[in-house]
Amino acid sequence: MTGALARVPDLLAAHVLLSFSALALGLIVALPLGVWSARHPAVARVALGLASLVQTIPALALLALFYPLLLAVGGGLPALGFLPALMALALYALLPILRNAVTGLLGLDPAVIEAADGVGMTPWQRLRWVEAPLVAPIVMAGIRTAAVWTIGAATLSTTVGAASLGDLIFAGLQTQNWNLVLTGCLASAALALGVDLLLGLIERGLARRRRWQVRGALIALAAAVLVALMPILPSVGRPTVTVGAKGFSEQYILARLIGDRLNAAGYRVRYREGLGSAVAFGALAGGDIDVYVDYSGTVWTNQMGRTDAPERADIVRGVRDWAAREHGVGLLGSLGFENAYAFAMKAERARDLGLRSLIDLSRMAPRLAFGTDVEFLERPEWRAVRGTYDLRFARANAYHPTFMYRALASGRADVISAFSSDGRIAADRLTVLTDPRGAIPGYDAVLMVSPARVRDARFVRVLAPLIGAIPVERMREANLMVDRDADKRTPAEAARWLADRIDAAPAAP
Repeated sequence: MTGALARVPDLLAAHVLLSFSALALGLIVALPLGVWSARHPAVARVALGLASLVQTIPALALLALFYPLLLAVGGGLPALGFLPALMALALYALLPILRNAVTGLLGLDPAVIEAADGVGMTPWQRLRWVEAPLVAPIVMAGIRTAAVWTIGAATLSTTVGAASLGDLIFAGLQTQNWNLVLTGCLASAALALGVDLLLGLIERGLARRRRWQVRGALIALAAAVLVALMPILPSVGRPTVTVGAKGFSEQYILARLIGDRLNAAGYRVRYREGLGSAVAFGALAGGDIDVYVDYSGTVWTNQMGRTDAPERADIVRGVRDWAAREHGVGLLGSLGFENAYAFAMKAERARDLGLRSLIDLSRMAPRLAFGTDVEFLERPEWRAVRGTYDLRFARANAYHPTFMYRALASGRADVISAFSSDGRIAADRLTVLTDPRGAIPGYDAVLMVSPARVRDARFVRVLAPLIGAIPVERMREANLMVDRDADKRTPAEAARWLADRIDAAPAAP
C-alpha cells in the first residue's frame, strides 16, 4: 500500500490539472452558448441535442476518437496526451452546465424581465444585474454535476497517454494488485467529493446571497488546487523524464527498471503506463514520453505495415533504420530476449486433441473458443496468422492479459494468444503450438528513446547497460513474480530483483 500511496501526489496533480482545465474549457463554451440558446429556441434545440449526443458516447470511445481526429487536423497538434483528453472531457462537461443555464434563464418570471426592460436596462445590463444572479444557483448545480463527471471520466485518460489517477487503476487491474486499484478509486472519489463539497458551498452561498460564503469557498478551492498541483511544478536542478509502458506486467516491470536507473543518475522520473501499442509509439515520436520498451515485430507490422517475416536480426535493423529515418526515434538495441505472440493451450487439452502446431489447430478451430488480449484481434499479426492457417474459431473473446490466462484455466477459452516471455506458460504447464509456416514475426524487446533524448549522451549512457542484459529465462521469472497469486510481488519489486541480477552479471568481454 505504501508504494501505491507514494504515486498518488504526482498522479493527483496531473488529474487535477486535466479535470479542472476541462471543466474551465467547458464553462467557457457552455455559458455563452447557454445565453444564446435561451434567446433563440432553434439554437437551443441544436446545442442541447449535440451535447446530449456526446453523452451517449462512452467516455473511453470519445477519448480514443480524438486521436485520429487530431492526426487528420495536423498542424503540429499533439494527437496523444493532455490535448485529446482535455478536449474529450470538456465535451463531457458541456451538457449539465448548458442544460442548467438554459433551464434557469427560460424559467425566470416574465414579470422580472419586463421590469428590467421597463427601467431601460440594455440586454447586457439585464443579464449581468438581473438574470445572472437569479440563475447562478441553478448553473452552479450543473457545474457540480459536470465537475463530478469530469473527475470520474479523467481516470480513463490513461488510455490516450495523459497521466491521471487512472494509471493506478489500470496498472492494478493488469497486475491484480488490488491496493493500486483501491488507492486510485479512493483518491479519485475523494477528489470528486471534495470538489463537490466546495462547489456546493458556493451554490448555497449564491442562493442565500452570502458573499462571504462564496468568497471563502472559492479561496479554499483555489488553495486546494494550488497545493494539489505542487508535485508537478517544475523542479529545480533535476531534469524530468517520462518513462512509458504498455498495459501488461512485463511492461510495468521494465518501466520501473528503466526509471530506477534514471532516478539513480539524477533524473526526476514520471511514468505513463497502460498505453496501447499505437499510442505508445506515437507518444514517443511526439516527445510525450522519453523512453519505453517496444517489440520489434509490433513496430514492424503495426507502424511500418510490413507483412513479411524475415529473420529477427533483420527486423530489428529494419525497425531501427525506419524509426530514425521517419520519426527521429532512436533504437538503442535489444534487451536480450524475445516476447512473441504464442498460441497456447492446456497441455492435457492439446494432447487429447492431438494439437502440436497451428496447422493442427486449423482443423479443430471451429470447435474451440479463442481468448486474446484486448488488441490482438485488431492487429495485423492476427490477420496474417488467420490468413496463413485459415483459422476460424467458434468464438473469440478479448480480455486483459491477466484475465485471459484465467479464462484458459476456467475453460472459457481453449486457446489463448499468450506471450512467449510470460512465466505463466511454464508455471501453468501450457503447450505452445508451433508456427511451421513462419506467420508470426520476431518480437525482440527493444529499448526506444525519443528524438530529443537520442541526442542526450548522458541519458543514453545511463541506459546502455540494459542492452543484451536480460535473458528470456530471467524475464519470465520476473513476470511470474508479478502475475502469480501466491507470494505476489509488485512491478517495482520485480524490477529491483531484475536489476540486482543485471548488476551481478559479469561484464561482456
